Amino acid sequence: MAQVTVTIDGKAYRMACEEGQEDHLTDLAAGFDQYVGHLKSQFGEIGDLRLTVMAGIMVMDELSELKRKLAACEADIAALRSARDGDSEHHQQHEQLLVSTLGDLAGRIESLTGKLTGRNAPVN
Repeated sequence: MAQVTVTIDGKAYRMACEEGQEDHLTDLAAGFDQYVGHLKSQFGEIGDLRLTVMAGIMVMDELSELKRKLAACEADIAALRSARDGDSEHHQQHEQLLVSTLGDLAGRIESLTGKLTGRNAPVN
């Protein structure tokens, strides 16, 4: 377990984290410190606990908004995939119809060619 010292609102906190996660934890603490600093500049000295709770609520509000946006993006992706799959099926149906039509036309052309050359066309 690695040890990291982070600073929030001018106070140092020693924390443990997994090896390799030290920079990530330091960045998270710095981001949280910005929330606390922002609130402190707006409301002044209203107590460490209150500032921490308010900053935590702000973070949770942003997280909630991001989750909502992520869910909307996932729904959009699902709709696009469904539309793509529908388009693919539609394309396959058109392709099958085209192959069938071309087969019929080829048969007619062979029949006409046979009539024009005086031969009987092969029966399908």
